[in-house]
Amino acid sequence: QVQLVESGGGLVQPGGSLRLSCAASGIIFSIYDMGWYRQAPGKQRELVAGITSGGRTNYADFVKGRFTISRDYAKITVYLQMNSLKPEDTAVYYCNADLPGRVVPYWGQGTQVTVSS
Repeated sequence: QVQLVESGGGLVQPGGSLRLSCAASGIIFSIYDMGWYRQAPGKQRELVAGITSGGRTNYADFVKGRFTISRDYAKITVYLQMNSLKPEDTAVYYCNADLPGRVVPYWGQGTQVTVSS
């Protein structure tokens, strides 16, 4: 079965950094687009960053220059390096896997990121 197992969330001070990891299984990783989404309390889930099967990246405007998405084909893992974190980054972050065209999305369990002093 498809599994997306996330790790790396936690509590960090404003300006700090975290690296989220998403270990995938049950998919042909090399053909899937991967992404990170987040959902804050009372808000809708939103795209944070995406990376295609070929390694092309895209970012939401609110994280450009601060976050970096990457994937390791050997480790079958996607990462989200988050720097210069702000309180408004506080949310549950979800790993996503889908075929091009958003055909059959899979989701991780979510990991809490809290940015607070």
